[in-house]
Amino acid sequence: MTKISAAEVNKLRQSTGAGIMDCKKALIDSQGDFEKAVDILRKKGQKVASKRVDRDTNEGVVLAKTNEDATAAAVVMLNSETDFLAKNQEVITFTQNILNTAIEKEPANLEELKKTNMNGRTIEENITDMIGKTGEKLNLSGYETIKGTKTFAYTHSNNRVASIAAFNKKDVDRIDETGKDIVMQIAAMSPVSIDKDDVPQDIVNKELEIGKEQARSEGKPEELLEKIAMGKLNKFYKESTLLNQDFIKDTKKSVRKMLAETDKELTVTEFKRLALGQ
Repeated sequence: MTKISAAEVNKLRQSTGAGIMDCKKALIDSQGDFEKAVDILRKKGQKVASKRVDRDTNEGVVLAKTNEDATAAAVVMLNSETDFLAKNQEVITFTQNILNTAIEKEPANLEELKKTNMNGRTIEENITDMIGKTGEKLNLSGYETIKGTKTFAYTHSNNRVASIAAFNKKDVDRIDETGKDIVMQIAAMSPVSIDKDDVPQDIVNKELEIGKEQARSEGKPEELLEKIAMGKLNKFYKESTLLNQDFIKDTKKSVRKMLAETDKELTVTEFKRLALGQ
């Protein structure tokens, strides 16, 4: 039998809100695979808490910004061992310098970013130097970039989550206000895609499977499972796709409707989000 530590059980409990024994059994059944354990709990109808902006798991700094003409944006994540170091201004400034370099040099991916020159040395070498100064392990674990007609960036006040988004238009009244609202929405609500047609098929299949298992565990007739699962999938689309989510500043309207009120043709063409522990 797979040996499960108390720390692993507690991590799953903190992430899902399920009971200790349920978490332990789910981890045993999944042979220690955290994501599979979450799915097991969901299928059994156990409480699975929604992601929160301030969820306390891994430590570090997450920052985002756009270039000068707002046609490109980037977000980076630098992990540290402790929250104490993550709040150190020197580490925050160091992460900001990495982000500035990413905006200037436009590396294609994380590995290229690590090899990018910053102050005469690669970013990877600069991180090694910083490890020597702080005495803590640091790891550049996340980097995303987008381009568009108009881009926006948002960093939450605690530097634990940040998001970037691109729009199809820029010469629109209130575009700056709307853009800021959208990147804040993305940071807070963690959508999986822009619209329901953009959701990867493997995620759709998983949600349908979970919906059927939940209905089956509740004793629903077998012939109704498909219909019930589709209902749950539509709820997932509403909660987890950006344009169909309730707008956080006015939950009586969807994000799609909010954008249409700004400009009927305005839409988000791409977005990225990085958050500690997610």
